Amino acid sequence: MGKMDKKELPKGIYKRGGVFWIRYAGIDGKIIFESAKQGDRPGTKQQDAEALLHERKADVGRGKQPEIRKKIPNVTFKALSVEYLKWAKRQRSFKQKETLVNQLVTIFGAYPLRAFNSRLLEQYQTERMEKSNKQVKYQVGNKAGTINRHIATIKHMFTKGVEWELVEEDALKKVRKVKMLEENNRRLRYLSVEECGKLLKECPKHLRPIVITALHTGMRRGEILGLKWENVDLKHGFILLDKTKNGTRREIPVDGTLRATLTALPRRLDLPYVFFNPDTGLPYGDIKTGFNRACRKAGIKDFHFHDLRHTFASHLVMAGQDITTVKELLGHKSLTMTLRYAHLAPAHAVKAVELLDSILNETPTIQKLDNLEKNTVSEIGEKWRRE
Repeated sequence: MGKMDKKELPKGIYKRGGVFWIRYAGIDGKIIFESAKQGDRPGTKQQDAEALLHERKADVGRGKQPEIRKKIPNVTFKALSVEYLKWAKRQRSFKQKETLVNQLVTIFGAYPLRAFNSRLLEQYQTERMEKSNKQVKYQVGNKAGTINRHIATIKHMFTKGVEWELVEEDALKKVRKVKMLEENNRRLRYLSVEECGKLLKECPKHLRPIVITALHTGMRRGEILGLKWENVDLKHGFILLDKTKNGTRREIPVDGTLRATLTALPRRLDLPYVFFNPDTGLPYGDIKTGFNRACRKAGIKDFHFHDLRHTFASHLVMAGQDITTVKELLGHKSLTMTLRYAHLAPAHAVKAVELLDSILNETPTIQKLDNLEKNTVSEIGEKWRRE
């Protein structure tokens, strides 16, 4: 009976075990054997094999050699992370990405990539949002932005995994279904002029010039701590940043206060850095502790180092500087991020409206038009009576 069953199958289709296989000639004339078990097809039905054989013959007929995927092993998330970090070394933000990926490995490291789905990741989102959860081992109570960065990294890892043939595209489709959480990026904390003075007064000697640089340039913490003297031109009054977060060069003017601050700094011919630890000769790696202590002494609450950048931009806008110039100084790629400061310039908006009023002041108002109309009617009546 088995031999008769094989004869009854269409040409180019046969069965091995419980799975159907197909046989056809490629564009080079060589015979290709391929399992009908792939994608969403279980390969256990004759229709699966017939449909696949029809697709392959159609490709050959169009002169396209069918691409036969190798059987993908059951790779774990940890194995994918190793390959992903090798690839990510070329990126400027590798250190941050490496830290994030390693955090994910502690949670999902032993999971096979095929086990990932939208339910697993949505549950992970919920657990990280909860302020207290004794059942999980990782930090909870995260903000939406933090959780979104985790999910975005996982999605990109799976995208590269498909390219590297470490996981099937079906797994990627399941991961991509996970929606990002809604973020609230409206937080805008900046210091008043008086608060700036209090903060600088409480900063230790090594930290004060770093904070002054942030307040007078709007530079990011990493840009300041990694600043080299070769990028500082005090003679012409600017700082040139070659490597920035968005990958573009940026020139930042140096004002009088910053010039005096940088000129007073001790320099060592054997070190290229503007700000360095005199004990190690290396750039400062972590100034968070000292900065937070200075904020507490100054009575400043809910303030981070990055908010010095907000302080720089906010005071420029409040002084009447246009948004486009502020955007260039901050190094934003688009106006979207810079527009968060626009509401701080109400006086600037009033001046714009007053300017428009001065341009249009010769245009008759409604009252003037009404008076003009009445005067015209009176003149016509008087003229009619005289005639």
